[in-house]
Amino acid sequence: MTRIVVLTGAGVSAESGVATFRDSGGLWEGHDPMTVATPEAFAADPDLVHRFYDARRAALSRVRPNAAHHALARLEAALGDAVYLVTQNVDDLHERAGTSRVHHMHGRLRAAWCTVCGARHTWDGTLVDRPPCPGCGSSSLRPDVVWFGEVPYDMEAIEEALWDCDLFVSIGTSGVVYPAAAFVHYAIGNGKQTLELNLDRSDSSSDFHESRRGPASELVPAWVDEVLG
Repeated sequence: MTRIVVLTGAGVSAESGVATFRDSGGLWEGHDPMTVATPEAFAADPDLVHRFYDARRAALSRVRPNAAHHALARLEAALGDAVYLVTQNVDDLHERAGTSRVHHMHGRLRAAWCTVCGARHTWDGTLVDRPPCPGCGSSSLRPDVVWFGEVPYDMEAIEEALWDCDLFVSIGTSGVVYPAAAFVHYAIGNGKQTLELNLDRSDSSSDFHESRRGPASELVPAWVDEVLG
């Protein structure tokens, strides 16, 4: 059975109405990412950062998985462990579409991380009012998302999956955010086949064996149909 590593980026969730870092001239929902997505920003103005992520967390209830999310869930249902899904997105649309094994390399919006005890908790409420950690009781919770300057999660496991796979597929990514932008080079360097599905040409399109253009909601279901025959 073909082993597939799938990487999804903002272009997958954008069709569901989730804003990306590059909307509106580089602003993220009206904010410069450097003011809401760095450890330094959190230290300087934690209330601003908490309000921003509280609003984004609440907004998830207003969006729904699209055809691309559902197609990838169908792929996992058919191939099981042969599919390794990595996402740069912090939303939960893959899970809500039915994918059970999602590796969130940039963390999850619906989670909080206690900076005192290190515990991570599923979280749907606000953080700006400094609720206590369910584990240790301290008021030291922060969004469990990876900010600029921090190390993405599960990198060793992701690299192992890239080493073991037969095909690497990148969907809806810009090709400029590292380390994810280097996954195609890692895969090709280890003799894997590579495919890009993207709305527009990305910075790394020329590195893939094949690159297809179009909306993820159209390209991904068509590709999954090809794989499943």
